Amino acid sequence: MTITKTLTLTAAAAAIGLSGAALADNHGDDESKDQALVILTSDSLQTQGMAMILSNAMQQQGTDLHILLCDAAGDLAVEGYQSAEPINTPPSNPAGQVSPEGIMQMLMGNGAQVDVCAIYLPNSGYGEEVLLDGVGVAAPGPMAQMMRDPSIPVYSF
Repeated sequence: MTITKTLTLTAAAAAIGLSGAALADNHGDDESKDQALVILTSDSLQTQGMAMILSNAMQQQGTDLHILLCDAAGDLAVEGYQSAEPINTPPSNPAGQVSPEGIMQMLMGNGAQVDVCAIYLPNSGYGEEVLLDGVGVAAPGPMAQMMRDPSIPVYSF
């Protein structure tokens, strides 16, 4: 990535409040911590973008995020994937252009756990080696437990 492109993406992320402070090092270890599960399945660029922007806002407010990517949204976790086009931010927050995968990677850098659905890889033709560093494959049992936990809200896009 060129320096100009890096600076542009960094400036865009900062302008819409995407930079966020790093979270505590005990990610997921403190049961009293505010947690949320975001399930993203949509292939819509705007839906993916809004899911990531809202996830970022939750993370900045102290929420420990777990993001589950299924179906077409699983592509966001594939190394080298780029959205067909960038998302324009609203005039009230003139960051310019961002991408769902860029925001997701920033969220991961700030402590969010990202997994693809257990059936994503076998049905996409990909192997686990194509996933971004830090992206896991969700096991149905623990994921179901998280979904059933009344203290963890589940948001689906």
